[in-house]
Amino acid sequence: MEKKKVTNMEVKKKNRNRVFRYICRHETVSNPDISYDLKISLPTATQITKELIEQGLVEEKGELDSTGGRRAKALSAAANAKLAAGLDITKNHITFALTNIRGELIKYERIYQPFMPEDTYYCKVNEKLEHFLEESEAGRDKILGVGISFPGIINLDRELITYSHVLGVEVVPLASVSRYFSYPCTFLNDANAGAYAEGFGGDKTEEFFYLSLSNTVGGAVFGKNELVQGKNFRCGEAGHMTIVVDGEKCYCGKKGCLDAYCSALRLSDAAGGKLEQFFSLLDQGQEQALKIWDFYTTYLAVAVNNIHMILDCDVILGGYVGSYMGVHLQDVWEKAAERNTFEEKSSYIRVCNYKVAAAALGAALKVMEGFISGV
Repeated sequence: MEKKKVTNMEVKKKNRNRVFRYICRHETVSNPDISYDLKISLPTATQITKELIEQGLVEEKGELDSTGGRRAKALSAAANAKLAAGLDITKNHITFALTNIRGELIKYERIYQPFMPEDTYYCKVNEKLEHFLEESEAGRDKILGVGISFPGIINLDRELITYSHVLGVEVVPLASVSRYFSYPCTFLNDANAGAYAEGFGGDKTEEFFYLSLSNTVGGAVFGKNELVQGKNFRCGEAGHMTIVVDGEKCYCGKKGCLDAYCSALRLSDAAGGKLEQFFSLLDQGQEQALKIWDFYTTYLAVAVNNIHMILDCDVILGGYVGSYMGVHLQDVWEKAAERNTFEEKSSYIRVCNYKVAAAALGAALKVMEGFISGV
């Protein structure tokens, strides 16, 4: 008898979560919509939405147009009932982001703040975060927590930032960072955070590889609404995949890494340190920019094809370069297609949806998912 009771409770919780996620994915819905699409009874749908309204997570928005008979109540997620903040820490900058239950990017800001492994740095970050939240007019009681994105290996089992060559730190306890903030903290690798932003709220069957093309190159595997972390939390580290045996030296000390060929610096350094300017020159057909782009996309296509051959999934190009690529994605696709052993009816390569603050947003969304999964 007890076993049956527990099972019924689990079913009820699962249905409540499905209903809440369904409402979050739509602007307005009705109980009949929920009942039909989720294949649950109308009384069950009505009872669940009533509970969600009482919790302040769903609100009535008038009535929907009649399709015959009594008009159904329009229901919508109370999007700003809960909020989550995100931080993306890099070598020279910090990006702040604020998101809501729907996963919308409410506000973001990027500031210059060189990293230092010192107390004063984290105190300054917390100060800037509080100022950002104050400007956002975010009620502190609504903030669920802070997601923090780091460019390095984050071992969640050991609760350590085990290694970050970019920041010059290793074996940093997560608790030694979170103690500076007034909110619960969640940590993600920067490429994982970017991938999480792309995959949040998507189809459970979707699988993709996120290739982060910023000043360093990283990657992440995403499938079934979750990140694939790997045995040592290093899954997706495509930046240090060997592209050329004994090739150009990478910042990691090895030779021939993808990072040495496809870092965003390859492009921005040729345009006075401004990536936007490089793509402007490329659009204008400037000869030197075309030569550099040809070199860049040749090695990028090798990496993309290798990833696709192994994982058989879409590859999303993100990071700084992915944000600017636009129509130039075709150049990558054509070169990758030449190497592809199989005929592909459509391109498996696409550019990222989030052009700004992707890692900070992804880190915040990881916090939000923790709340949503418990509804």
